[in-house]
Amino acid sequence: MARHTDSTSSTAVRRALLRVGLTVTAAGAAVGAGGAAASAAPDPSPSQSSAGDTNLEAAAGGVSTALHSATANGVGTLKRLQLDPLAGTGTDPLDNAVATQVADFAPVSTAAVTGPVASGASLEELPVVGPATGVLPG
Repeated sequence: MARHTDSTSSTAVRRALLRVGLTVTAAGAAVGAGGAAASAAPDPSPSQSSAGDTNLEAAAGGVSTALHSATANGVGTLKRLQLDPLAGTGTDPLDNAVATQVADFAPVSTAAVTGPVASGASLEELPVVGPATGVLPG
């Protein structure tokens, strides 16, 4: 067998394994969400337990409640996290600015972009993105 055909088959095997891994991961997430829904869903009354549709609606309601709660708490925390963990230290790679001026045009600097992040700002404190985070929960 030629050497070049062997490399394409190994690439195909890698892609297949990647697809299988992603499928297993998605299935695990669905099972985990189902378990959270089962623990969050209220117990149906005896008249409702005979109807399969009612149990399904209760499970769906539990999943949506659990996801909304987790998303609202998670996004609120992420909006207030410091973006640059090295901000304020001597080794911060973002604590720099480059400026240039060509002829008599106004000088251009990177300080407007890297300054807020290098000073330890969070996502909601950034100049352009900050006001847009008001739409997010939390």
